Amino acid sequence: MKRKMMSLMLAALMAASTIGGAVSTVAADDAGNDFTIVTIVKLTGVAWFDRMEEGVKQFAEDTGVDAYQIGDTTADPAAQVQKIREAIDAGADAICVVPNSTESLETVLQEARDKGIIVITHEASDVQNADYDIEAFDNAAYGRHFMEEQLGPMMGGKGKYTTFVGSLTATSHNEWVDASVAYQEENYPDMEVVSNKNETTEDSENAYNITKQLLQSDPDIVGFQGSAMTDIPGAARAIEEMGLQDSTYCIGTSLVSVAGQYLETGAIDKISFWDPALAGYAMNEIALKLLQGEEITDGMDLEAEGYQGLLLKENDKGAKVLYGQAWIDVDATNMDEYDF
Repeated sequence: MKRKMMSLMLAALMAASTIGGAVSTVAADDAGNDFTIVTIVKLTGVAWFDRMEEGVKQFAEDTGVDAYQIGDTTADPAAQVQKIREAIDAGADAICVVPNSTESLETVLQEARDKGIIVITHEASDVQNADYDIEAFDNAAYGRHFMEEQLGPMMGGKGKYTTFVGSLTATSHNEWVDASVAYQEENYPDMEVVSNKNETTEDSENAYNITKQLLQSDPDIVGFQGSAMTDIPGAARAIEEMGLQDSTYCIGTSLVSVAGQYLETGAIDKISFWDPALAGYAMNEIALKLLQGEEITDGMDLEAEGYQGLLLKENDKGAKVLYGQAWIDVDATNMDEYDF
């Protein structure tokens, strides 16, 4: 049977951005209600994955599937491997994973698939052992966007900037930074990246300390680009403490709930993100379609907003990757619309 899908809102835009349309196409039949889908995130206790869990819970409510989210309290690939093994041992029908390190998970993901478990990944476009990876957008396009439409113009195409990643092994973070720097080198030759890819381990305190050290050692750095949700709030805290919010430019991936206070003061100029609730919903939606024997096709539409007309490609390892168009840009003028 089909069920009316409840809207999953983007904060104050109560009617403008929802997970689904009028009627869900992912509702499970009676047999589908017996499926168990486990979503395993990078770590728990941070706003990004708290928000993703809302999407997973919404999916469970909409479909009747036993869908839930777990994760470790640290962004440790070894701990994530253990969580995946726990899901395998618990008899999951499908596992959705946001890897801390794609490479570190390949063996355990293959173990899951060998047992007949569907594996869906997110933020892992270089994965090998997954049935499908689903991305909110093309990572290179998102990375270019940071430089082309944000940091480059803000800095007037001149000066020093630095970048942050949550982990040197985080696929998406590295792809964003690589594409951004490549665009800069080709289009803004008078800009210079220094101390590229500062590793923060997804810890705001680490981003704060690194930023302070960088500014003390090289006060000519004026641009900051973050990847993990916690990167630029940590950097902005250091910028604000040093009274540099009017002479620096700070952009990157974050959420209003974490970065909002710095958007208000100008220590952060702009944030970009995709709604992790919608990403969590989309992963589970793909997993359920596969469990029900449905075909995944190029151009297909999901219920999750931003995941319509999906582009299907194969990566260089032969794995199938789906790309949506789901990024959002927010600054002080529209931050109240996305406060989740």
